[in-house]
Amino acid sequence: MEMLQKNRCFDGEQRIYQCDSDALKGTSKFAVFLPPAALKGEQCSALFYLAGLTCTEETFAIKAHAQRLAAQLDLILIMPDTSPRGDGVAQGDSWDLGLGAGFYINATQAPWATHYQMESYIVEELYPLIQTEFPVIQGQIGIFGHSMGGHGALTLALKYPEKFKSVSAFAPICAPSQCPWGEKAFSNYLGHDQSVWLQHDATALIQHKGALFAEILIDQGLDDQFYAQLNPDLFQQACDKVGQKLSLRQHAGYDHGYYFIQSFIDDHLQFHAVQLEQ
Repeated sequence: MEMLQKNRCFDGEQRIYQCDSDALKGTSKFAVFLPPAALKGEQCSALFYLAGLTCTEETFAIKAHAQRLAAQLDLILIMPDTSPRGDGVAQGDSWDLGLGAGFYINATQAPWATHYQMESYIVEELYPLIQTEFPVIQGQIGIFGHSMGGHGALTLALKYPEKFKSVSAFAPICAPSQCPWGEKAFSNYLGHDQSVWLQHDATALIQHKGALFAEILIDQGLDDQFYAQLNPDLFQQACDKVGQKLSLRQHAGYDHGYYFIQSFIDDHLQFHAVQLEQ
């Protein structure tokens, strides 16, 4: 692990690291915000943020304005990149497939399978690395994300509840097997067996897994230009069916971008701080 950059921020530090990844078969960057307490060596809760299509490890750190409250709440923020990158990595022919569009799954199909192992990278490599290198309280790690990253946050939390104690999302792709973004990604990365797709679909997973969390929080803008791709109502119905408490907050006038995220980021950080300490 090599630190590439650090900047003072609300008496903490915003850092960017690079590490070698066996899962991705190359190097990968991730960002970390360390609150003042962590810089002093005090144990803190941690929160993974998974960004959306076309984003990098820097997007949330620059655009979300999360560091001020994270510093006050003693939350370590971890922000991985959205896909593998580098020489030899398959790139795709559009912005919603390939680079910047890893979908937080392990691809099984050529040419993607060689490098596109984002699920393994996050849960098997980055997760233990964060626990080893930073003062993280064992068992107090949450996950949240936006759009494609909201899909990733929901699905990884449902697949690995022993790793993630809390989960929330901004405008997540709730049922990727039933929308064009998901159909395109899954058919390329996973093949055409749709029963396999359901293993990476939050709506299908909640129906299979049942209620796993005290509460899930989702914020969704009603002027979101991608609303038809997101299907929050399907996820709400699935949660209701299995008794999973879901706070689905829908906001008139808000779109899909980071001004929307800025508007409600404090609520999400406070939600996780409470959930992680219970």
